Amino acid sequence: MTAPGTPPKGRGTGSNPKNRFTAVSYELIAEEAEPGRPVPTRYYRDRSKSVLARNESPDIGFTYDLNPYRGCEHGCIYCYARPTHEYLGFSAGLDFETRIMVKQNAAELLEKELMSPRWGPQVIAVGGNTDCYQPVERTLGITRRCIEVLLKYRNPFSIITKNQLITRDIDLLQDLARQRLLACTVTVTTLDRELQRRMEPRTAPPDVRLETIRRLAEADIPVDVNIAPVIPGLNDSEIPAILRRAREHGATRAHWIMLRLPHGVKDLFVEWLRREYPDRAERVLNRIREVRDGGLTDAAFGSRMRGAGEMAESIRQLFDVTAAKYGYVTEKRGLRTDLFRGPHDSQMSLTFE
Repeated sequence: MTAPGTPPKGRGTGSNPKNRFTAVSYELIAEEAEPGRPVPTRYYRDRSKSVLARNESPDIGFTYDLNPYRGCEHGCIYCYARPTHEYLGFSAGLDFETRIMVKQNAAELLEKELMSPRWGPQVIAVGGNTDCYQPVERTLGITRRCIEVLLKYRNPFSIITKNQLITRDIDLLQDLARQRLLACTVTVTTLDRELQRRMEPRTAPPDVRLETIRRLAEADIPVDVNIAPVIPGLNDSEIPAILRRAREHGATRAHWIMLRLPHGVKDLFVEWLRREYPDRAERVLNRIREVRDGGLTDAAFGSRMRGAGEMAESIRQLFDVTAAKYGYVTEKRGLRTDLFRGPHDSQMSLTFE
């Protein structure tokens, strides 16, 4: 008998939990739910009138976020962005990784925003919700066109990814880095190839991500490493090794984020954990509860990114001590806004992330 939620080939989950905003739900038909049978990715035109989403969260270091795609084919089982797909009428489960909304005119919408007299140059986070270098970007090139617009107007931005495809755009990123207009981050969740394959099925393998860091660094593009999410009892012990290997490959700054399981992601993750790692599932869940005040998630600003309690403090200390040992830079990366070229070519002062 197939275990609940067993994913189709190359997917993170086989479950499509009910959308919390709708009364209608559906189940995969038997052929689609068959574990060895691939489920195709479907792409939909996103007709949004704007491309910059405003962030109101005080524990996130940016105000505007740009995501060329909604949904993500990477299929990371823990992804905190999964519930956002419910706003589109989809499920946070298999729908999130197989039904992708594509903002084909993202670059044109971005240029319109930057040309507005109301726009004050500031750091834009590219790919802060869903990965801007997920597989379809290789064909569509929407992220690259957005970067071209940001370079044209010299507006600073940060970019984060788990995909080696970012190296395709080194020619643009080099120019931006020379002008201090770019903060670049590669996420390395684990060095264990098998864990990565099960947990993040369509992302680049760990060694490829490290090689991506190396290629960016050798191109004089300052690059950070992000260990996210840190899952107590599953990958927290890898923090020292990830920091060491990333530093050896050229990363200069390091970050980490505790596992977040908002809304339906909690059930998807628990289902995945009990199916893929039944021998240690309860131990991992108990450790997550230790950093989440007895629950499996915490939406409170201030603690949702780091957790709370003795175990969360131990993880923080392990990260800080190891980062210091390997010589990571601790100051925030300053990005310039005084180079911005808007419709009135206004000059602004130096700001920081």
